[in-house]
Amino acid sequence: MDLKLDEAGRLSPFRNFSRSEWAGLRADTPQPLQPDEIQRLQGLNDRLSIHEIEDIYLPLSRLLSMYVGSAQKLFRAMQKFLGPEENGKMPYIIGVGGSVAVGKSTTSRVLQALLGRWPNTPKVALVTTDGFLLPNAVLEREGLMGRKGFPESYDLPALLLFLHDIKAGRRPVRGPVYSHFDYDVMPNASVEVDQPDILIVEGLNVLQTGRPPKDGKAIPFVSDFFDFKIYIDADEAILERWYVERFMRLRDSAFRDPKAYFHRYSSLSDEEADATARSIWRSINLVNLRENILPTRQRADLILRKGGDHEVEAVSLRKL
Repeated sequence: MDLKLDEAGRLSPFRNFSRSEWAGLRADTPQPLQPDEIQRLQGLNDRLSIHEIEDIYLPLSRLLSMYVGSAQKLFRAMQKFLGPEENGKMPYIIGVGGSVAVGKSTTSRVLQALLGRWPNTPKVALVTTDGFLLPNAVLEREGLMGRKGFPESYDLPALLLFLHDIKAGRRPVRGPVYSHFDYDVMPNASVEVDQPDILIVEGLNVLQTGRPPKDGKAIPFVSDFFDFKIYIDADEAILERWYVERFMRLRDSAFRDPKAYFHRYSSLSDEEADATARSIWRSINLVNLRENILPTRQRADLILRKGGDHEVEAVSLRKL
């Protein structure tokens, strides 16, 4: 038997592409985004260029459009086979996972903008799992404030119910909203998702699963509701640098507002701010990355591998 090996000589379920190889898969996909729109889509510390859109995201949007189109055809065929159900539409759900500061939000916003231009997916919604974090009062009571972003800091039943209702085609479905300014869930705010063609779910641990139960009984995980899973990857040293850079920019902007949760950091010197950011990264975010996030990378259908300049250097696509 001819076994397929990766570059390190190991068995791999992925097909690997260099940046140039992946860019060639764009074919004749048009570039619909204007420069000002690209500027709005990029995150605080990301660098999103027209070349990144053309080389990475246009081929990806073309691929996802084909996946969604195939899923829509299968759904219609199953309706004929089983008979129409009460809800005649099943949204396609894409999960986007990866470390803090890796650029998940930017990738998710770009995909939302591009996929909404395809004729078979005009309605694309985006939610972040930050809204499903337990309120600070609960985290403090449970001694979990230092593990915010770890799996145990989320209201998992609420998130699972939200995704279940989306997948069942219910409308509308409402979810909680998180404020990074307040560093807490907003008690009187909600986001409404009304039967989209595609839902993009972005979060740290969205690709995580657990050990199968010994009795064989079903235990759903967030990733069970995903039709396509994307992991954004980068070396630990690069992620730490990006986190520190973002912290420094926030110190000089959002943190300066006296009402901001992290206002106390605005008066730090450059040296103090750098040391504080690295301490937070190494004691919290790096631990979460190693224990919970990085182990989910191989569960992805597509891995975007970033270099130090925020550009994707390589792409790995799971083989069918």
